[in-house]
Amino acid sequence: MLKTYQITFSGQVQGVGFRPYIYSLAKEFLLQGTVSNNEEGVIIFVSGLEESIQSFYSKLIQFPPPVSRIKDSKIFQIEDKIFDAFKIILSKKGGQLNVSLTPDFAICNDCQSDIVNQENRRFNYPFTTCVNCGPRWAITGNFPFEREHTSINDFPMCEECMEEYTNPLDRRFHSQTNTCQTCGIELFLVDNSDEKLEVSKDALFKNVASLLSEGKIIAIKNTSGYLLCCNAENEQVIKELRDKKNRPNKPFAILYPSLDHLKNELQLDEVHVRSLTSTERPINIISLKGYSGKIVLNEVAPGLNQLGVMLPYSGILQLLANELSFPVVATSGNIHGSPIISENDEAFEKLKHVADYFLQHNLSITHPQDDSVVKYSNRFNQGVLFRRSRGHAPNYFNASVKSDKKIMALGAHLKSSIAYYPNEYLYISQYLGNLDSFDVYQRFTKTALNFINLFEQKPQVILVDSHPTYESTLYGTELAKQLKSELFKVQHHKAHFASVLGEHDLLDSNEKILGVIWDGTGLGDDRQIWGGEFFKYQLNNIDRISHFEYFNWLAGDKMSKEPRLSLLSLSNTEMQPILKDKFSKEEQAIYQSLMVKNKLKTSSVGRLFDAVASLLGICDINTYEGEAAILLENQIFDYNINDCKSYCTELETDLIPTEKLFYNLFLDFNKGNSRENVIANFLFTLASLIYQTADIHYIKNIACSGGVFQNTTLIDMVKELGKGEYKLFFNRNLAPNDENISFGQIMYYLHCSNQ
Repeated sequence: MLKTYQITFSGQVQGVGFRPYIYSLAKEFLLQGTVSNNEEGVIIFVSGLEESIQSFYSKLIQFPPPVSRIKDSKIFQIEDKIFDAFKIILSKKGGQLNVSLTPDFAICNDCQSDIVNQENRRFNYPFTTCVNCGPRWAITGNFPFEREHTSINDFPMCEECMEEYTNPLDRRFHSQTNTCQTCGIELFLVDNSDEKLEVSKDALFKNVASLLSEGKIIAIKNTSGYLLCCNAENEQVIKELRDKKNRPNKPFAILYPSLDHLKNELQLDEVHVRSLTSTERPINIISLKGYSGKIVLNEVAPGLNQLGVMLPYSGILQLLANELSFPVVATSGNIHGSPIISENDEAFEKLKHVADYFLQHNLSITHPQDDSVVKYSNRFNQGVLFRRSRGHAPNYFNASVKSDKKIMALGAHLKSSIAYYPNEYLYISQYLGNLDSFDVYQRFTKTALNFINLFEQKPQVILVDSHPTYESTLYGTELAKQLKSELFKVQHHKAHFASVLGEHDLLDSNEKILGVIWDGTGLGDDRQIWGGEFFKYQLNNIDRISHFEYFNWLAGDKMSKEPRLSLLSLSNTEMQPILKDKFSKEEQAIYQSLMVKNKLKTSSVGRLFDAVASLLGICDINTYEGEAAILLENQIFDYNINDCKSYCTELETDLIPTEKLFYNLFLDFNKGNSRENVIANFLFTLASLIYQTADIHYIKNIACSGGVFQNTTLIDMVKELGKGEYKLFFNRNLAPNDENISFGQIMYYLHCSNQ
C-alpha cells in the first residue's frame, strides 16, 4: 500500500546539490513526489511503499552530498497525495529565513578536469562550477539559494547549459551557478591606463603568466575579491609591491601552482595536505625548515621561519596555475589597512598605481572575503585559525544557542566580525578588519545592515564591547537607539573566555574551569588595560582570580605600535644602556615624566611579548599588528622542554610578578644566554604559570583564548607540560584573536549576564 510522507532537512543543505541528489535517490527507490528549498532548508513530499521511503530516508541521512552538513531532519506521515513523478519544484519562501547560509567551496576535482580537457566544452573556462563547488556566499543576495537570488542571474543559461541543468544524469543538474563560454562571465585583461588588451580566450592565462614571469604586478579579480599577484622568485618586483602597497614587512601569502610543486619545496604533514585540499582551502602557515625553493624569503616573509601558502581554489586561479612554473605572491587586493576590493571601478581607481595590469571579469561580488588562514603547531598539530573568512563564513555550527531574543553582537575594534542570532541558527560574518580604517568601518556597518535585511529581523538585543570609544561600540550604541533595541556591554576578556567555553559547550558545566585570557589590550572592569588574565568559570559566573601585575601603559595606542615603550615601562636602572640605544635623551625625559604622572596601568601579556622582543633586539617599532610577537616566536625552530627553565618558579601571591619575571629574563640574557634559549625559557615560563595558577586554585580544566594563543610554540609547550593531567581547551573553529569576540559576547549574554 502506498503512503505519503513529509521529510524536512535543515543545516547546510542549500547550494550543495541536495535537491538533485534527492531526485536521483527517489528515482532509485521508485518514489514519486517533490523536493524544494524553503526558508528553513529542504522540504520533501514523497509517496511510495513504506519500506522504500524508510530506506530512502536512511540513505539520505547516512550518505548526504559531500559538502552538505545536516543539522536536523524530520519525517512524518501525512494525508495521502498523488504524484505522477518525482520533481524538483521552484523554491517557495513562506516566511522569514531560518536556514544555514552557504559558504564558498573550492573548485572540485571534476571541474578541474573539465577546464583542462580540450574535448570538454568548458575547456579554459574559468567560472566552471557544479553542485559541489564554486562561489556561494560571495555572490548571494538573498535566500533560499536559487539562481535568481545570486549575481549569476545576470547571465541567462544557454541551451546547452539549460540541458545540463534539467538532466538528472548530469553533474550540473540543478546547479544554480551553471554557466559556460557561450552564456557566461567574461574575463578580460586591461593595463593600468584602462586599455583593454586584445588577447584570445585560449591565450589569456598564458599571457598573464608571461607578464608575471617578466616581473609585472597583476591585480586579479577572483571570485571573492581582488588579489595582487607577482612572481615570488623576483626580488625587485616584491620590493616594488611592498612599496606601492605600503606594506614594508608584513608577510605575503604564496600561491603554489600545484601540491606536487609545494611538496618539492616545503615539508608538509598530512594535516597540511588535508587543509590545503579541503573545500575551504585556506592559507596554511608552514615551517620553512628544510626549504628548497627559489622564493625570495627575505622579501616575502622578512625575519620569519614560516611561510603562508595556498593552492588554487577557483577556476581562475587554477587556469593561471596551469601556466605557471613558479609560485606567486597572492595578497589581498587593497592598500594596507583597507578591506579587500571587489568592484572593478574601485580596483582601478585605488590600485592603478600599484598594479601594471588588471585581470577582471563582469560578475558582481556581493560579499567580498579575504582568504582564511590557519596554522598547525609543530608537535601536536593543534590547529589555530588566524583568520576566519572565505570557505567558513557566514555559518557557525555546533553552538549551543537557545534564546527567544534576536541578538546581534558587534565584536571588538581590531579584527572585527559580527555575529547574529535571528532564528535557530548562529551566523558569524567573514573577517572584516581594523575599524580605524574608514573603508573597513563602512563595510562593517554594511554587513550589519545586510544581516538585518537578509533575515528581515531587527535585533532585540545589541551587544558591544565595554570599551566606550571602540567604533563597534559607538555604532552599536547608535544602532540600538535607532532600532529601540536593548544595549548590553560585555567586558572584552570575559567575551574571549566565553568564546572558548561556547566552542566546547562548557557553559552548562558544573565543574570549575580556569580561563587563561592573554592578549594585547582590552578595557577592564577597573578601567585599567587588561590582557594577562586568569578567570574562574563555574555555574554561569566568571570571576577574575589572578592577573599579571600591572605596569605602566604609556602614550595610548602608541604603546601597541612601539615595543620599545613596553621595554621602557618594565625596565629598571640596570637596563639603561639598552634604552639609550632605543630612545633619544629628549624622548627618555618625556616618557619618564609621563610615568611619574601616569595612572593608567596594564596587565597585558601581549605588551610583555613586546618588551621581550625589544630587549632582545628583535623589534622596537611594529610595521604591522603583532609584528614583534611574531618575530619573537620565529626566532626558534624547535625546543627541548627538559632544557627550559622558568623565570618565575614560585608565586608568592595570587598575582604574577611581571617586573620580577622580566628582570630575571634580562639577567639571563645579560649573562650571555642565547636569544633562542631566552625565548624558549620565556614561553616555558608562561606555560608553567598556567599550571601554577591552576594548582593554587585546584582547577583541572583550562581554557585558553586571546591573541597570544596564536603562538603555536606556546600552545605546544602548554600541551606538553600538561602531560594529560589537565583538560585543555583552545578555540578551534574561531580564531583566538579578537575575531571571536562577537561570538563570545553572545555566549556571555546568554549564560553569564545575570551575574
